[in-house]
Amino acid sequence: MGLKCGIVGLPNVGKSTLFNALTSAKALAANYPFATKEPNIGMITVPDPRLDELAKLVNPQRIVPTTVEILDIAGLIKGASKGEGLGNQFLGNIREVDAIIHVVRCFENENVVHVDGNVDPVRDMEIIDLELILKDMDTAEKRLDKYKKQAKSGSKEDLRAVDHAERILKHLEGEKPARTVDLDDEGKAVLREMMLLTSKPIVFVCNVDEDSILTGNEHTRRLEAALAGENPEIIYVSAGIEAEIAELESKEERDEFLTELGLKEAGVNRLIRASYHLLDLITYFTAGEKEVRAWTITRGTKAPGAAGVIHSDFEKGFIRAEVIKYKDFLQYGSEAAVKEAGKMAVEGKEYVVEDGDIMHFRFNV
Repeated sequence: MGLKCGIVGLPNVGKSTLFNALTSAKALAANYPFATKEPNIGMITVPDPRLDELAKLVNPQRIVPTTVEILDIAGLIKGASKGEGLGNQFLGNIREVDAIIHVVRCFENENVVHVDGNVDPVRDMEIIDLELILKDMDTAEKRLDKYKKQAKSGSKEDLRAVDHAERILKHLEGEKPARTVDLDDEGKAVLREMMLLTSKPIVFVCNVDEDSILTGNEHTRRLEAALAGENPEIIYVSAGIEAEIAELESKEERDEFLTELGLKEAGVNRLIRASYHLLDLITYFTAGEKEVRAWTITRGTKAPGAAGVIHSDFEKGFIRAEVIKYKDFLQYGSEAAVKEAGKMAVEGKEYVVEDGDIMHFRFNV
């Protein structure tokens, strides 16, 4: 399945530098507003040590990791919801993505100008949120009108949809993002149907200096305090460090560089995993002599749906799935040994795929 994340933030907070580190796509990173006008698009390989371990055992002709599509979206300014700057384009680009990576500047550097004159991560975060909320209020009002027209039929379901939509609009009018509104399952279904920008899953990336990468700083602590009620995913990343890591040629060089900084892994790896977590995604594998490959599905997907990610024919003609648990494959070392040990399960249409499953599908079209 496709996964698309959008990097957003004010101008000059480090979005394009982070995008370059994520994708090595070399987007224009410049010290002035609107360096990015059209969204840069890149593909990120999702790091998964399990894929490498399987490849060591299977020795395939090729290894195919799963990927995430990422958009570096133009910087937003006050008034974007009314079309200021590149507002209409920015908001249109955000509507396309599954999750938002909100980059907030949490470093001081007099050589990198700030669009509002000084570094204030809480203000910057609130500017982005408010512009998205204002746009969502417009969308929610139109949706509410639609629900009210439908409710004239007297349907209880339509009347409840009006109640949910009114509650969501009131929440937005209180300058609160839709992702924080408390709804029951029916209300959540209405919220999904409304397709609001602030209902999208979000991870906040604090772009910090090298000295703050492990423990944060005054700026990150202020942002965390402001977001405490929301309990969001917050990650510290130094876009400058990530750019340096991306320039290193070998894994050995990258590992050595990270060790010197006291880091276990690159920040971009944590960011990609956080995006996965936000969207409740898991990975299953196929493993054979031709290739070892990772596939992305939503948690809770049943076997036929997982097969359909490979090819629609696999889902249409699904017969059964042969499933090996990752830890069993590692323990016994091969598919044949797993079978001999009686550790391979044969599952039907109701089997819910688990993260790390190694699967082979039988189908007939």
